[in-house]
Amino acid sequence: MADRLPPKERTKIPRQEMPEQDPQERACNFQEVNQGFEFAVAEKEAQRCLTCTDPKCMHGCPVGVQVREFVDLVLEGEYLQAAAKIREDNVLPAVTGRVCPQENQCEGACILSKRFSSLAIGHLERFVADYERSTGLVGLPERAELTGKKVAIVGSGPAGLSCAGDLSLKGHDVTVLEALHEIGGVLVYGIPEFRLPKDIVRGEVDNMRKMGVKFETNVVVGKTVTMDQLFDEEGYDAVFIATGAGLPKFMNLPGEHLGGVYSANEFLTRVNLMKAYDDQQSDSPIYECRDRNVAVMGGGNTAMDAVRSALRLGAKNAYIVYRRGQEEMPARAEEVHHAMDEGVQFMNLHNPVEFLGNDEGYLTGVKLIKMELGEPDDSGRRRPVPMEGSEFVMPIDVAVIAIGTGANPLVQASTPGLETNKWGYIVADEATLRTTRRGVFAGGDIVSGAATVILAMGAGRTAARSIHEYLTTGEW
Repeated sequence: MADRLPPKERTKIPRQEMPEQDPQERACNFQEVNQGFEFAVAEKEAQRCLTCTDPKCMHGCPVGVQVREFVDLVLEGEYLQAAAKIREDNVLPAVTGRVCPQENQCEGACILSKRFSSLAIGHLERFVADYERSTGLVGLPERAELTGKKVAIVGSGPAGLSCAGDLSLKGHDVTVLEALHEIGGVLVYGIPEFRLPKDIVRGEVDNMRKMGVKFETNVVVGKTVTMDQLFDEEGYDAVFIATGAGLPKFMNLPGEHLGGVYSANEFLTRVNLMKAYDDQQSDSPIYECRDRNVAVMGGGNTAMDAVRSALRLGAKNAYIVYRRGQEEMPARAEEVHHAMDEGVQFMNLHNPVEFLGNDEGYLTGVKLIKMELGEPDDSGRRRPVPMEGSEFVMPIDVAVIAIGTGANPLVQASTPGLETNKWGYIVADEATLRTTRRGVFAGGDIVSGAATVILAMGAGRTAARSIHEYLTTGEW
């Protein structure tokens, strides 16, 4: 156990940097970029915690992780207990430690950030989870006495997994139903291996099995089984819909139908689940990127994932085309920094107006127009305005549209009495996540629209509390 330094001495310790794979090497492979903390580095970073009496970091976390307590356990060398402490509120520490935008949440609220660099909470969370994995031991919180109540979770993304973990700990019989062949939702089909290795997700899912959660794959609720059948034939007492927002959005531009134009969802699913990165084992799962020009339209995390994947698939040039400036990009600063280091070319203040193709129907180029920033719009960001007469054609072979997603309508369309809004998202009470149908709850992206992993997990926790109350009281 390390001795606690006086608060003034703690502030003199610089934030410990995350070691990274060399940019030139990683741009050619799908191995993880961030390498993780060593023991001494983790202990040094944990020393920086000011152990506030009112920890703002906890309030800044959508799932309420008890940061001060788990960091104290790291400092004491009790890493498995630290993992168990995190899992009381967050069933996926190895995932959120890698992909959560901590800079806008727990770390953004850290009191250190007012005068110094914030505590590296995400890096410490990852350290604890990785230690646990390396030992083969699991720090699990205690499960309550079994209640005999059955709950079905529709969708195995972060909202569904978070809800399942909490409900299982409360003693309920929980089964997660996943439409695809692998558990994890967007964690496995949307986030690339170099940012979140699939073995990490599988390990966290296995830990949830040890917590009592059951999983079924290749179950398409609305086709394989209906909501009515879940209640009437399979005996579930409650259902949580966490299907996410996986319906691709396109730009409705001329030429968008051409071969070589993908939605980001399709492109990343082919790379991740169909293993496009393994050309020895996979049979042409995507249009060839090697030695070709690839442009990704968009400026969010999904756009960064797609363009960095294209680079690793051998693209000659990999471009980000974004209609605003870099300051307005919604992507995490770390992802933008990593992309730039790897050689991604940023074409900010540009917007596509038409995709061009050859006689065989394949993409050959994109017509772009230059933009300038005008007055702020409803989002608070300055509105991009086209510059008249600035159009030009850029030769490209592959385009990926990464401008957002919408609600997948399958469950809603097959469930009578389930209200949706004009965009197709499920209507759920903000405080309880109850829908218009008794016993049915919904949360995450299928209610809020596309958001972050940790916000979806926060919705899962809210749903779990509400479902537990419903199962306990029977009141709707």
